[in-house]
Amino acid sequence: MSLQPPGSSDPSHLVTIDLLLQQLADGERDAFDALLPLVYSELHQLARQHRRRWSGDETLNTTAIVHEAYLRLAGTPEPGWRSQPHFLAVASRAMRHIMLDHARQRQRQKRGGNQQRIPWHEVEEALRSGGGPADTRAEALIALDEAMRRLEQHDERQSRIVECRFFGGMSIPETGEALGISPATVKRGWAMAQAWLHRELTATLETG
Repeated sequence: MSLQPPGSSDPSHLVTIDLLLQQLADGERDAFDALLPLVYSELHQLARQHRRRWSGDETLNTTAIVHEAYLRLAGTPEPGWRSQPHFLAVASRAMRHIMLDHARQRQRQKRGGNQQRIPWHEVEEALRSGGGPADTRAEALIALDEAMRRLEQHDERQSRIVECRFFGGMSIPETGEALGISPATVKRGWAMAQAWLHRELTATLETG
């Protein structure tokens, strides 16, 4: 995933974003409205990635995800976003929770009927490609979120790496910059997190 839109390699553009993030950290809430146009294309790209992976319902479109994420981010009391990649990582996490809320709503609409455990191989395919029936994707997202909550308690850094790499589509260097860690730490944490989540999801979905 590219963290910069066409033309954003202009140093003045990046300096402006860094300055606005610093103003936000200092409590200047008006800076958020100035920040949004500068990062809108990246937010839209993130929203497309989340929607392709999870959404099977046209009522939740890309623009709606961006706007909902904007409202959630704007309501953050003390953001402390260190850099553009860090901001985008937080935005991606907000979008994940938006998609999760949507998935849970789909499951509630089933009114308790035909809610069978989804075999691991179907969930794995949904996680990898976003393919399969919408109900399978919803089940996969809910199951993954539950596992992510357990991973966060087990190792918070690994859970943040998954959010950047899997949900945000960030490269290893981009993830390292967003989280303030080295690429080697990202690689190690990413491998360990994938193995941990695989074990958790397999146990939950096949024996639960």
